[in-house]
Amino acid sequence: MRQIILDTETTGLEPEQGHRIIEIGCVEIVRRRKTGRTFHRYIRPDREVDRGALQVHGITNEFLAQQPRFAEIAEEFLEFVTGAELIIHNAAFDVAFLNAELRRLEGPRRQVADLCGVLDTLPMARMMHPGQRNTLDALCKRYGVDNSHRELHGALLDAQILLDVYLAMTGGQTALVLGESQEERISVVVEREMAVRPVGELRIILASPDELAAHDRSLNAVDKASGKKTLWRAMEAEPPALAANMN
Repeated sequence: MRQIILDTETTGLEPEQGHRIIEIGCVEIVRRRKTGRTFHRYIRPDREVDRGALQVHGITNEFLAQQPRFAEIAEEFLEFVTGAELIIHNAAFDVAFLNAELRRLEGPRRQVADLCGVLDTLPMARMMHPGQRNTLDALCKRYGVDNSHRELHGALLDAQILLDVYLAMTGGQTALVLGESQEERISVVVEREMAVRPVGELRIILASPDELAAHDRSLNAVDKASGKKTLWRAMEAEPPALAANMN
């Protein structure tokens, strides 16, 4: 499966208020290994960056004024991501901004869901770690992913960090640093211990007569409430017919 870890930086928080994407970063993996292909572009938003957003990513209006508009890089971006599964932390945010940019393009209407699958690592983390903080920084700390070089948010940097977090969350893979450069990192598989089956015969415990009688009373109550549509009762009455219907 081709997967693309994606992150964006924006001028603000609300695409409905006209905020725009100013940076897109993508890292491609196939069968859980980096292919070496990335997509990284800064984008001219034709509006100013909110002060709060500037404090998060540090991308200035002066720098962005020299960058291409989304329409100029859209086809290159779509060619890179189409057909892949996008892995995004808090995907609703990034997908909403991407869809807003796609709606501004001339030609046929396209949305992210029409082109890619999307896997959101935020609800995945919340399910795995209920009641805990599940920001990208918190997950880095939890899984031992080095993010000490992340002084400010950056789309490509955050995508590379999310890749390491995602591999750690979903299969025991992590990054091994072989040199000084982040480009020299590769993924390795950490073996997990398997449960050991106890030695000896499997003990089978049968229901007692009292338990069987209580079970029968429960089935009678369910059968009465369902208008004699209890599955077990139907199997007892006409097993051949039921088996034929289930094939």
